[in-house]
Amino acid sequence: MTTEHPLTADGPGPQARFTESGAAAEDRASVKATLAWLTARREAHTFEVTRVPFAELAEWSFRPDTGDLGHRSGRFFTVEGHRVHTDHGKVPRWDQPIINQPEIGMLGFLVKEIDGVLHCLMQAKMEPGNVNVVQLSPTVQATRSNQKRVHQGSGVRYLEYFTDPGRARVLVDVLQSEQGSWFLGKRNRNIVVETTEDVPPHDDYRWMTVGEIQELLRLDNMVNMDARTVLSCVPFARPTGAPPPGPHGEFRAGLRRSMAPEEGALHSTPSVLSWFADTTARHELRTERIPLNRVEGWNRTEDAISHAEGRHFSIIGARVTAGSREVLNWTQPLLAPHGLGLAALLVRTIGGVTHLLFHARPEAGFPHGVELGPTVQCTPDTYRGLPDDHRPPFLDYVTGVPRDRVRFDAVQSEEGGRFHHAECRYTVIEVEDGFPVEEPEGYRWLTVHQVTGLLRHSHYLNVQARSLVACLHSLW
Repeated sequence: MTTEHPLTADGPGPQARFTESGAAAEDRASVKATLAWLTARREAHTFEVTRVPFAELAEWSFRPDTGDLGHRSGRFFTVEGHRVHTDHGKVPRWDQPIINQPEIGMLGFLVKEIDGVLHCLMQAKMEPGNVNVVQLSPTVQATRSNQKRVHQGSGVRYLEYFTDPGRARVLVDVLQSEQGSWFLGKRNRNIVVETTEDVPPHDDYRWMTVGEIQELLRLDNMVNMDARTVLSCVPFARPTGAPPPGPHGEFRAGLRRSMAPEEGALHSTPSVLSWFADTTARHELRTERIPLNRVEGWNRTEDAISHAEGRHFSIIGARVTAGSREVLNWTQPLLAPHGLGLAALLVRTIGGVTHLLFHARPEAGFPHGVELGPTVQCTPDTYRGLPDDHRPPFLDYVTGVPRDRVRFDAVQSEEGGRFHHAECRYTVIEVEDGFPVEEPEGYRWLTVHQVTGLLRHSHYLNVQARSLVACLHSLW
């Protein structure tokens, strides 16, 4: 995709200004201050999350006819039954619980130019499922129910910059999916708006450069999933300066070439789009909603709904106290994964240009069935005791790769508002020169520029792939 972003026609585009705010010495120096600020925000409020049996979930109950778990208001989300039929993988049919949250939420960055550099207004946000409770989130991170104050709590701070015409200029605005294995058709509006107003930050908010955020991405569980997905949708321009000194200079140079439209890609963008459409059309992925009390292979007790073999995840109940949220106390169900996830992106230099190996993977909850995921996306513990042919392609390569091939490696949290201690190891691995260029069925090598083009549209890259794109941008 070589089309110029339309906003570049009106002076310096957001790509160039975002890139100019990329990681620099001052950004690295400010990370220490930001970490101290996050610690202070955790200590400034009371945060407590306690696991409770389902009977103690106030306002939540199992419906007598279906067994579905829902809120008294009929809003927020429900936990329902889901049956999947597919020709992808080794299991042609299965049942599972799934979270149905039909509302389109908002994930939004408010940005402002300060001393000639774009800054993002970041929030120190408590989420009940976060392993460390408070992480950096977008300026606004709210469901439609929260925006409409169904919870009868306080309003969402800074929401007016995203909803009132004329308060800010839109730089990015696109609908994107969330975890297709855990959510049914879940979508969020990923939006970035720029203001020229003076916006004093609340105590739980802080103006930060993109470079500082990218430095924090390299630390475990600091930048939450919602911030990562919005960052991935920013159409960064190719940096014009030389890569910073240090190891992996050739990798950084190839990555920068991969961001440019004039550099060669292994596949043309029209052929990639045709391949993606063909892959989506050829796979059978038929799903149906079933009552939660009819899902096969899952057991319900007083305090959990769990897989009969202990795999995948459980649904549990939680009581939450949060001094910094719109509502100070509430209860809710959470999805608790079993094991640490893995999202690995293999990258290779082809013709002097860095290419990224993506997998077109069907997931039952995707709005259109198939989206591009990382090279490897799984929970390795799930495959313990199963035959070798059940293991995903490239999993053994990723888990056995020498450390000197790893270019990025950090454990990041998934959505803390719905998932309990859901962590995933995000890693970028530069393969050796002899690694095959030939792609297995369902895989394609893409340049960063092609991926950036796809992210201007909905439902091409899944949330794990978008997180990896955000991490990759920290490696310029």
